[in-house]
Amino acid sequence: MMQKRRETPFAKTIGNKEQRRLKARADKDRTFWIGFSMFGLVGWSVAVPTLICTAIGVWIDERAQSGYSWTLMLLLAGLVIGCFNAWYWVEKTRKE
Repeated sequence: MMQKRRETPFAKTIGNKEQRRLKARADKDRTFWIGFSMFGLVGWSVAVPTLICTAIGVWIDERAQSGYSWTLMLLLAGLVIGCFNAWYWVEKTRKE
């Protein structure tokens, strides 16, 4: 009678990596389009919040007299929000 061998965590990790490598090799044609779509997703996820916050900043600067530039502050805030947004989508796609 043959005994079943227990798989060590290291062997399981290597097996998972090998399965991902084989799947990636089988999906070689899709990699270009996935990369291209990710490029667009990251670009839009940064650009849209930046432009919206900048527009709000311009609107505030036109209506309120202040010693601060709301346009500049909200542009930076929109950029930070967009970067976090892009990070979220890249991590979500990577996990899939």
